[in-house]
Amino acid sequence: MSVKVGQKVDNFKGTAVIGQDFKEISLADYQGKYVVVFFYPLDFTFVCPTEILKFNELYPEFKKRNVEIISVSTDSKYSHLAWKNTPVTEGGIGDIQYPMMADFTKQIAAQFGVLIEHSGTALRGTFLIDKAGVLQHATINNLDLGRNIHETLRMVDALQFTEEHGEVCPAEWAAGDEAMKANRDSLKAYLTTHTQK
Repeated sequence: MSVKVGQKVDNFKGTAVIGQDFKEISLADYQGKYVVVFFYPLDFTFVCPTEILKFNELYPEFKKRNVEIISVSTDSKYSHLAWKNTPVTEGGIGDIQYPMMADFTKQIAAQFGVLIEHSGTALRGTFLIDKAGVLQHATINNLDLGRNIHETLRMVDALQFTEEHGEVCPAEWAAGDEAMKANRDSLKAYLTTHTQK
């Protein structure tokens, strides 16, 4: 059974490509940090590099928020490294700064409920895990639908805001926007101010 939002995520581990090296890492290595785990179908494909490169571009913004990123696909570590060593202009991904984990056994994709069993690949799953190891947000896209990395960053901001202030974040909330308390009076005040007449 796959992990659900609100549940603690069981530890997982595997070999990741970090820089030019292979390193064994696990979710437990990131205890006390927020973690975004994102799955993509395959190396050397089409939508995947656009997402991977956008995560890399925004990686400093995630780091500022104490968030680590782990990318995962069912490819081998050797395929990950070869793709990193392929220039972006030739369909490669270049020097990605976050770990690229090899889930060659498919166990991690199955744990998160994104494994496509007949092909042995993963759907585009994005999972936000809090500092206590609890899954707080999950989205899964089909293969042809690229995800919005800015939305993942917004969800980090929302989670951290609610943790700090004890308020809830309404639709389309972004950092700096007004939030509300989880009660009817606060809801009425918010709707009075933010809905068009």
